[in-house]
Parts: sequence; C-alpha cells; structure tokens
Amino acid sequence: MIYRNEACIVINKLPGESSEHIKLENEGDIFPVHRLDVPVSGCLLLAKTPEAAAFLGSAFASRDSRVEKKYWAIVEKPAIGDVLPEKGELVHWLAVDSKTNKAFALAPDAINRTSTVSKHKELKKAILRYRIIGQGDHYLFLEIDLITGRHHQIRAQLAALGLHIKGDLKYGAKRSEKSGGIRLHAYSLAFPNPLNPGEVIRVKAQPPVMDSLWTAFAEAAERNIF
Repeated sequence: MIYRNEACIVINKLPGESSEHIKLENEGDIFPVHRLDVPVSGCLLLAKTPEAAAFLGSAFASRDSRVEKKYWAIVEKPAIGDVLPEKGELVHWLAVDSKTNKAFALAPDAINRTSTVSKHKELKKAILRYRIIGQGDHYLFLEIDLITGRHHQIRAQLAALGLHIKGDLKYGAKRSEKSGGIRLHAYSLAFPNPLNPGEVIRVKAQPPVMDSLWTAFAEAAERNIF
C-alpha cells in the first residue's frame, strides 16, 4: 500500500492483477477509480466509499487539472533509420474491437479515408505526451504523461508509431515477458483529496520488481529530473 486515508487507498498493482478484482484485507468494499490493464503495474487508486468513488470518478472523467498520470514504458528500439523525436505529443482517435479486446489508434487525418472507422460505433480522442529519458542497446526508456484515459491507450498509440512495449505481444512486441506482464508501469499519480478538495495528493511507486532493466530506467529518470 502506497497511500491511505479514510476515503481512498493507492496500491502498487502487480502485473497480472485485475483492477476490477482487487481485494485488500480489513478494508471491506473498495471501488476502483480508474483502470490499469492486467499486464500493467503501478499506482492504482481505490475509493473506500461510494461518495469518494463518485467524487474521484468525476475528477478523472472531466480531465480535472489536478489529476496527473505518469507512466514509464520500455519500448523496443525502432528500425534503423526510424528516428523518434526526443519528446512530443501524440493525438489519435481510438477504436476498440470488442471481439479481440484490442484498440486501434487512428491519426486525425486518417479518419475520413479509412474503412476501419465505419466498423466501430464510437471513436474516442486519445492524447499523451512523452519524452525519451534514456536508452539501452535494444530499448528506449519513455516517460509518458497520460492526458486522457482510454482503453489500452498507451499501448495502441505507441504501436501506431511502430513502437512496441517490451513483452506486449498483443501490440506487436517480439517476445513475451517471463512474468506474463509488460514493461509499462504507472509510476506516479496526483488527484484531489475527497476529504479536502483543495488539497492534491501525489504518490509514486517504483516497479514492483526492480530488475536490471527497470533499475537502468530509474537511474535515467533520476538524471533527467527537471
């Protein structure tokens, strides 16, 4: 457990856990405020009362400026010759195929010239900002600010650029992780306090298993703090 008050709890979710089925000993009913994909780890906010769930859910849904979600992603390096700018903003429209439980990111200028759109009833705007904070021989280390919160958003938007999160076979990675997870971690979270809306709670958590690759990422992040 990373944080706790009388209205909410933040845990460091393990890869493989379902956000909808988290149970905590001695806490009674809890309500997930947002979702992390099953193979993703990191900061997950849970409300302890229906009132707190409604307050926090509204803040997340309305893109309240007090809500901040930062992720770490380890992605396979793009092919030789493909250059990713050091930082940038990605804007797409996301369509979800419910049969395959997979999201597809469409660039704004592609919406009027693809038949894919007609197969989906809803498209949702997806925005994230990223910066490259380091790299190894085979991987790039990305720090991501998630502006919207869509189904498989980061995974789909990166895949649309030909970038594949390590271990994420569903979105094009070369091979799986032994743990069954993927190298996407919800590193930090900020949100208004349901008990005192004028206060912003900020939490962060290292990946649950700090192996050599995540340690290299953390060291790169430390060098790049502004």
